[in-house]
Amino acid sequence: MNHNTPLSPRPLHHLADGGRRVLTTAQLRTHGVSAAQATEQCRPGGPWQQLLPGVVLLHPGPPTGEERLHAVLMYAARERTVGVPVQPGADAPPAPPYGEAMITGLAALALHGFSCAPPLSSLDTLDVLVPRLRRLRSAGCARIVRAPDLPTPVRVPVPRALDPVHAEDATVPVAPVTRALADAVAGLKDADTVRLLLTEAVRGGHCEPAAVVRELTRARLLNRPHVVDAVDSLLAEGRAMAESRLYRMVRDHGLPDPVWNVDLRLPGGPHLGGLDAYWPEQAVALELDTRAPRPGGRPADDAQWSEYARKRELLEHLGITVVHITPRGLRDAMEQQATVVRTALMASADRDPAAYVVVLPR
Repeated sequence: MNHNTPLSPRPLHHLADGGRRVLTTAQLRTHGVSAAQATEQCRPGGPWQQLLPGVVLLHPGPPTGEERLHAVLMYAARERTVGVPVQPGADAPPAPPYGEAMITGLAALALHGFSCAPPLSSLDTLDVLVPRLRRLRSAGCARIVRAPDLPTPVRVPVPRALDPVHAEDATVPVAPVTRALADAVAGLKDADTVRLLLTEAVRGGHCEPAAVVRELTRARLLNRPHVVDAVDSLLAEGRAMAESRLYRMVRDHGLPDPVWNVDLRLPGGPHLGGLDAYWPEQAVALELDTRAPRPGGRPADDAQWSEYARKRELLEHLGITVVHITPRGLRDAMEQQATVVRTALMASADRDPAAYVVVLPR
């Protein structure tokens, strides 16, 4: 055998029998498979098939869900690795790094476990997120989504139901829920579908409403009426959940019962503002901070933001302690939030008496 002898002159069963059944043409070259050989193997009726440009499926049947995921990521990464050819039978190459590419959109939401997202098997195309300056076009089952700044991907296990026969990588890189939501919403025109996705993001504990709205604002989607309507429902849903957690915090952590959802006024004077909870004996007020960016890209209403600061300054000037709690704090650190409230209640004994205020139902 001389240096012109092909390294893999026989049928390349050793590749398809290995752990990986999707390879790029660059990876095939490291196995001594020339471009001409790969083309021959992918001929109609042949043992392989070209699934995407530069990506080969090493069996003739339809790809599994997992193989489609890996193929789309490999195509988006467009590996140009040229390694030293290896003899047939050598170990398969390591799992592909996929560069900066990650699954996004509806496919990502399905991988995150969204029940209202369509199953991966029903999606004709899979969205894959890449840097904006990548020279890459959508092809086959891969739809390219570009972004100037990529988020840090989440490694999500691939459901075994997508490939009951063969296992490849245990996980694939997936865009965080907020980014995946924005990319999915960008391609949806049905208001009910958008509302279902946003609602599940909050109810399922994947993210807080404010984080979703920030991402939709960044993606410039809040100029679409059906998205704005869904966001209004989302914010209402988020506040209701936060109020429920607030009631549970008071009950489960043994805090004294406050008066709920009240307005404060000075006797015969102006309105001081509404509160979610108030302990009159200790002069401690609690307010849920549910501010979020609003349509148009502005932070909530400028008036709403200034109202928080005005109210806090006025109440504290009257000797009332104001505690602000975020929905995320209630979700992720309820015990810590209860400690903050308890500390404020206990500290009231060391403060000068607060001004007398009128407490009215809100």
